[in-house]
Amino acid sequence: MGEADPGLFGPRSVTWQVHSDPMMWVAGVRALYLQALHPRAVRGVMQNSDFRKDAWGRLMRTAGFVGTTSYGTTEAAERAGARVRKIHGFLTATDPDSGETYGVDEPELLLWVHCAEIDSYLEVVRRSGLRMTDAHADQYIDEHRESARLVGLDPCAVPANRNQLAAYFRSVRPELAAGPEARDVDDFLCRPPVKPLLVPARELLWRQVAHLAYDALPPYAHDLYGRAAPPVGRVDRRLRAAGNILRTVPDRVRWQLPPKHILRAMARLGPGSRPAPYKLQDPAAILDGPGRAQLRDGGDSTRWRTPG
Repeated sequence: MGEADPGLFGPRSVTWQVHSDPMMWVAGVRALYLQALHPRAVRGVMQNSDFRKDAWGRLMRTAGFVGTTSYGTTEAAERAGARVRKIHGFLTATDPDSGETYGVDEPELLLWVHCAEIDSYLEVVRRSGLRMTDAHADQYIDEHRESARLVGLDPCAVPANRNQLAAYFRSVRPELAAGPEARDVDDFLCRPPVKPLLVPARELLWRQVAHLAYDALPPYAHDLYGRAAPPVGRVDRRLRAAGNILRTVPDRVRWQLPPKHILRAMARLGPGSRPAPYKLQDPAAILDGPGRAQLRDGGDSTRWRTPG
């Protein structure tokens, strides 16, 4: 019997440890707020789905894709990527002002969605108390050029470290705006429709998650949405408090929730593959090998350049 397939990243990657953190749910909501600020990108979502009726389904599908690509086999991850590329290849959106019709799989739109997600995951887990060095953060960004490839991007055109990611956001900033579609996303995330019996839970729990995710946005996003940004120190304290509370829930309890990506990965690879923050290690110690994401170009890739 051959060695079990560790998947695209594997137990020794930064991704393997970070994506098991419960604050990823808050990070996912932050990503939605941020992604909505690119008018062409969010238009592609709103014109091809009933966001208000299917927002929960969209959120769960995104979580399922992240779980599969992070902890599934290489075959499962490639299959998930092919499915996403196929769906995107059929979808178009229309600019209501110019009448232009464009594909939702344009590289610039895929790149925005990718970078908004990776930035959100990294920002929220780090600010909420998960101990990561800057080198870990750079490696995490670099590892996810692999997930960018899955959705149809050229990995060489994707930021590979914090400096390149920051340069990308500076370059795209003039294109961002809180248009009508972004306002719809904002309204939904603040007050998602639920059955009457669930309204108290929405007010008690969901609003806390949505407000925290919104508050964790970068200052320019607050400016675009038109609400004053709260003090960074206050947001960090709230993120740490939320992280401390959520991390008291035993892993086995959290990981039992469907679709159980982590438990299936541990069953495939053995108990030693269990994700844990203490396993984060010096990126230089990551060894080459199939299924193990690793730093490329010594962690200082120059293959991505700010446009212009």
